[in-house]
Amino acid sequence: MINGRRVPIGGSGGKSGAVVAAGVLALGLAGGAGGFTIAGGSGVVSEVGTVADEAASGAGSGGSPQLKARRSEGQKSARKGDSDAAWQRLGVKQLKRTARQQAECVAMSFGQVRDFFTRTRCTSLERAVFLIGDGAGNTAVLSVAWVGLASTKDAGKFKTVIDIPGSGDIRPLGSTALGLADIRFTGENYGSDRNGKSVTIAETELFSGHFDHDTLDAIAEVSAYLPRI
Repeated sequence: MINGRRVPIGGSGGKSGAVVAAGVLALGLAGGAGGFTIAGGSGVVSEVGTVADEAASGAGSGGSPQLKARRSEGQKSARKGDSDAAWQRLGVKQLKRTARQQAECVAMSFGQVRDFFTRTRCTSLERAVFLIGDGAGNTAVLSVAWVGLASTKDAGKFKTVIDIPGSGDIRPLGSTALGLADIRFTGENYGSDRNGKSVTIAETELFSGHFDHDTLDAIAEVSAYLPRI
């Protein structure tokens, strides 16, 4: 990873750029079928405004000290399994979610990551995609993948490979799984974590409105600490 950024080779499952239709966006913000309702009032929006200001003030440095502190606290909450508290540290809340479990890692990966799996067996693969937002029309799609390996040594090797810019990726479970317009994950807003034999990879992309890079990156870095769902 270079300055917290990772750019995979090729596309993420051949996904095209996002074209957001107003009707689809309105459905997403309303929670849609099976969706989640965001917290009302100005508290969350106010906090997001603060986070955005903090990120802007630390542009080019990975975020301001305040944003870094929020990210650290969010990671602690995520490690405890409290995703709501983790994201609230950054002023956002889950709107939608879907998950899928698969055992085959080779078919769900590409690039050097795929080459790694042809030599080293993975024991499990779970992928999830979330729509998260701040209640003010700013939303992002978050992809999280949990990969199980046979040993901690294999997990460490896998994390080393996937953290390299241009090394490929686990194909994200895309936004279409949420019934939303398709987007392409670039790998530029990225976080990863190893916990024993498991490696978690998280990526975010803007869906509507505005989140700057530092905020999107912080969301990914916090989400990489989430336990399997």
